[in-house]
Amino acid sequence: MHFAYDTEDVLEFDVALLNTAPGASRSGEEELVSTERLRVLLEEHGWSGRFDRDEQELSDVLGVRHDLRRIWALERDAMVAAVNAVLDTDAVAPQLARHDGKDWHLHASPSHAPLATRLRLESAFALVDVIRADETDRLRVCEAEDCEGVLLDLSRNRSKRFCSQRCANRTNMTAYRRRRAEDAGPGGGGPGAGA
Repeated sequence: MHFAYDTEDVLEFDVALLNTAPGASRSGEEELVSTERLRVLLEEHGWSGRFDRDEQELSDVLGVRHDLRRIWALERDAMVAAVNAVLDTDAVAPQLARHDGKDWHLHASPSHAPLATRLRLESAFALVDVIRADETDRLRVCEAEDCEGVLLDLSRNRSKRFCSQRCANRTNMTAYRRRRAEDAGPGGGGPGAGA
């Protein structure tokens, strides 16, 4: 399954944004700690438009991240209500845009709108596509026990379970050690023990 490239771009940005939070980040720490880190994240994902580069903007983006994390894990019908609540604003002003080598695509609000407003609305528009395609199950939370990361599963067989290879490897190693301990039994002996 693939969505329109602008929807996929926004969803991939959302994953990157959500995975900067403590418990979801590679470091386990807050990774969106400065306006410079925010600038880098935006540039990596081709965001254009207004960028104030101040602490209030960073705080507002962290608020968007918090709200989006809550919406990401909702079931489809609950997600509809949450997305509709986001879209119920005068800031929605859809318009076609073309920039940074991308063909015409839909922006949910004007490029001069505050960054947090644009992030919130672009994410809501992307989620509209996901909901309409009945593909909300592709928005997942990492299955690693000690991770709160999220992922977008665009695989054909819907088999992606982890936000990173690191989480997959760690989970597989834990399962392997658990099986070995179970095979060894309570006496510590396993196959070939006592021979």
